[in-house]
Amino acid sequence: MAVLAVAMFAADDVLAQEVKSLKIDEVLADGEQYVGKDITVEGLCTHICSHGGRKMFLRGKKGLLRIQSSKETGAFGADVVNEPVQVTGVLCETRIDETYLKNWEERIKNGNKTGGHSDCDTESAARGDQGNTDQQKIDNFRKRIAERNASEGKNYLSVFYMNAKSYKIL
Repeated sequence: MAVLAVAMFAADDVLAQEVKSLKIDEVLADGEQYVGKDITVEGLCTHICSHGGRKMFLRGKKGLLRIQSSKETGAFGADVVNEPVQVTGVLCETRIDETYLKNWEERIKNGNKTGGHSDCDTESAARGDQGNTDQQKIDNFRKRIAERNASEGKNYLSVFYMNAKSYKIL
């Protein structure tokens, strides 16, 4: 009977614990440790994609994190813009490396005006694009990759985003 009581109290303690929310800047700075894991983040929603509300962008002090909607969340509503939001989901990573950049250049060469990249300024900011033209952006990525490789031994840049499972306005 005592074992059952202890188990019930332990279960209540687990339920009573709040999920620790990460700040956007924590995820952007040290996201590799969270890739593929369920995490909860909090940030200010600054933008919802106008193409069906499938992307939301949360701002930290140093950058933006793209949040993808899912079957569980449905499209994000306009009511979340300019509101603090908590999102739970799986953190994902896109690695920008030489292969990524060569594929981008090939898409441009084959007539794709944006090389497969969104024309959305907010998405460009979240990805870390720097430059006015695709080639300027590509050249800048190459420079930043070279700098990172020299300082950290990593020949890629990481762009983190989340696939949302749930969200709420705080």
